[in-house]
Amino acid sequence: MAHISFDHSKLSKFVHDNELGEMQAMVTAANEELRNGTGAGSDFRDWLNLPKDYDKAEFERIKQAAKKIQSDSKVLVVIGIGGSYLGAKMAVDFLNDTFFNYLPDDRRQFPQVMFAGNSLSPSYVYDLLNLIGDRDFSVNVISKSGTTTEPSIAFRIFKDRLVEKYGEAGAKDRIYATTDQAHGALRQEADAKGYESFIIPDGVGGRYSVLTPVGLLPIAASGADIDQLMKGAADAADAYTDPDLSKNEAYQYAAYRNILYRKGFTTELLENYEPNMMYFAEWWKQLMGESEGKNEKGIYPSSANFTTDLHSLGQYIQEGLRNLMETVVKVDQPNHDLDVPKEADNLDGLQYLEGHTMDFANTKAFEAVTLAHTDGNVPNMSVHIPDQTPYTLGYLIYFFEVAVAISGYLNGINPFNQPGVEAYKQNMFALLGKPGYKDLGDKLRKKL
Repeated sequence: MAHISFDHSKLSKFVHDNELGEMQAMVTAANEELRNGTGAGSDFRDWLNLPKDYDKAEFERIKQAAKKIQSDSKVLVVIGIGGSYLGAKMAVDFLNDTFFNYLPDDRRQFPQVMFAGNSLSPSYVYDLLNLIGDRDFSVNVISKSGTTTEPSIAFRIFKDRLVEKYGEAGAKDRIYATTDQAHGALRQEADAKGYESFIIPDGVGGRYSVLTPVGLLPIAASGADIDQLMKGAADAADAYTDPDLSKNEAYQYAAYRNILYRKGFTTELLENYEPNMMYFAEWWKQLMGESEGKNEKGIYPSSANFTTDLHSLGQYIQEGLRNLMETVVKVDQPNHDLDVPKEADNLDGLQYLEGHTMDFANTKAFEAVTLAHTDGNVPNMSVHIPDQTPYTLGYLIYFFEVAVAISGYLNGINPFNQPGVEAYKQNMFALLGKPGYKDLGDKLRKKL
């Protein structure tokens, strides 16, 4: 039995009983493409076996590096963009206290984990430098090429601050490079300068890389148990191998969302009821958007954080354009719960909730929203997770990774490339005056 559960019971008014079974042949074919490497993008399937087939020696080095960072740094600055930061940010938020990064040093057991290089905002970088102040810090720079503009600029700035504070030799011991095994500018610099380095596997794309050193070092530095994280993913890999739709809930999810897509439900909202899961949705959006948005088709991934966003997006979801489907990731046992206090005068009208807890109210809100939105012709699915532990997160990560791979093949696309990402980069290089882009730059400037 799977550790997490997928509930599609609210789809009965949108999907006929026979439709899932009629997807079985297509799902079986998609599974063969994925498992046998006969589908498009087969060179980037190493995430499939990664939870069990990974470099154990490097894994131990990651844990040792995390311990060193914990011992000598109050802040770890993780520099990367896209898959080079979203997985780690999601996991650090998911696995820690909501205000993990806000606690003062005297109340912290582990360093703050802050992120940079994911935008070109000078104010953000200035503010982060100001936050670090005179405190000890280390840097984990993550880039396969070492030339991506956003992280490259940030790395120069934080490297300069490290050298200013610790000198060349001291700075070297506080820089951890996660990059290509043999190629690229960052690999060359890491070798030349003697940074401790970790490998981004060739067969794992950025959005699937959270269980590689890309995500594991920041996650471990935050104090999370990465052994349990990998064990959860490994158990999920065993649980989601059978293509039989009556047994494989990850494949069920892929099939149902494709059935709905073909009926005009072209936008999927991933929703949660825990504020520290906001970045789980951001990670999911990259995973789904880069995997499926190609050839002028694909489900558009969006998100909402409930109950908060019910007071801003709720009206549209309930009565707006009927192209939405919803998937809720619901935590069945929150990290903490609180009783609703008793008050004699009942001025706020909450006496009916006395004797209950906040999670009781949160769960009833989830149930009420599901019923209301279903009545409003918004298909609802939910993925129930028992808790917010590393084991559960590893399991959940794998659930969505294997689901989107199957979903992509069901829709006739390569779920492992992202050709459209390069379009803006070429224009940006040209407008910034990067060597080799002069002609394109001249053309673009005429359009501006």
